[in-house]
Amino acid sequence: MDRDKTVCYCMGITNGMIQDAVEAGAKTLEEVQEQTMAGTVCGSCRENIQHLVDFFVKEKNNV
Repeated sequence: MDRDKTVCYCMGITNGMIQDAVEAGAKTLEEVQEQTMAGTVCGSCRENIQHLVDFFVKEKNNV
């Protein structure tokens, strides 16, 4: 996965920033939003962020 790909254009948040938030303990969309502000402006990226959170949480739990 490209860590530099932007997922939230309003706040300039990348896949890597979402992954870092999960690695720092975020387990839900809301927790990632608190840490990164991703998806808090227009909201059009929330579904994509949710998929990333689910993916990274699952990946973290499988390690």
